[in-house]
Amino acid sequence: MSSFEMIQAAAQRLQGHARVTPMLTSPFLDEIAGRRVLVKAECLQHTGSFKFRGGWAAVSALSEAEKARGVLAFSSGNHAQGVAAAAKAHGVTAVILMPNDAPSLKIENTRALGAEVVLYDRAGGEDRDAIGHSLAKERGLTLIKPYDEPQVIAGQGSVGLEIAEQAAQEGVSKADLLVCCGGGGLTSGIALAVEQVAPGLRVRPAEPERFDDVTRSLASGQIERNAEVSGSICDAILTPSPGEITFPTLKRLCGPGIVITEEEALRAMALAFLRLKIVLEPGGAVSLAAALFHGDQVEGDAVIAVATGGNVDAALFQRAISSYA
Repeated sequence: MSSFEMIQAAAQRLQGHARVTPMLTSPFLDEIAGRRVLVKAECLQHTGSFKFRGGWAAVSALSEAEKARGVLAFSSGNHAQGVAAAAKAHGVTAVILMPNDAPSLKIENTRALGAEVVLYDRAGGEDRDAIGHSLAKERGLTLIKPYDEPQVIAGQGSVGLEIAEQAAQEGVSKADLLVCCGGGGLTSGIALAVEQVAPGLRVRPAEPERFDDVTRSLASGQIERNAEVSGSICDAILTPSPGEITFPTLKRLCGPGIVITEEEALRAMALAFLRLKIVLEPGGAVSLAAALFHGDQVEGDAVIAVATGGNVDAALFQRAISSYA
């Protein structure tokens, strides 16, 4: 299990390597939301998403023997790039298992970072866990899971430490803190961090419709699974269910989830570009969409949204801009 002490240690290892990303605001977004909106721009992190933090935290914690054997990760793209970049910086071989329907930009970027990419058929029902464990055993690789991994969670928790400090600088000590959520690594890491340093911030997951497993799990009190594993433009946060490690933390610390539509994600992407001058991918925009379009479910005079990633194919970004800008 991850802990606040692990988050602090990961943050120390990340110093000088990860960017301290800005907290952005816009009066135009405030007007839409009906309250102050603070946007933590993790889309400006190395490799275009918060996943660099978890990748660096996990790779930097490996023993020398583990580094010599290499690492394996599976991801639709953002965790892949984060681990690939961290492995390259540490001189570690990286093999990345990616679904063949992942955005081409993410596959190309992962290869460009020096990783070996192995594709599998997610839509056809191939089991990435089975393939990944087989590859790890066959090649002696250390598996770095995308969210159900304590060191990864600790690295993502460093976002929470920064949010607490930046929110305080903005005079915000009590607010809903919305996080784009897949398996719950970032959400649980942030929740563990702010529990200690900013207890007035209530972490809440934001998810796309049809892939709202965390929202449903929080409502029922037990892990729920999605009926589908693909088929949404929010590819970065499509997971079968909350993690076995992350869910207990989510259940203990998080408020109710908020579910948004794909159209709302595209609108949020357009507004982020127009008003904040940042590029978001759909899965990285769902928290902002929740803040802007589901204000009736948000409490307080301010809301914080973590814009988690900006690795979007040009055609999809153009669709968002042309339709909603």
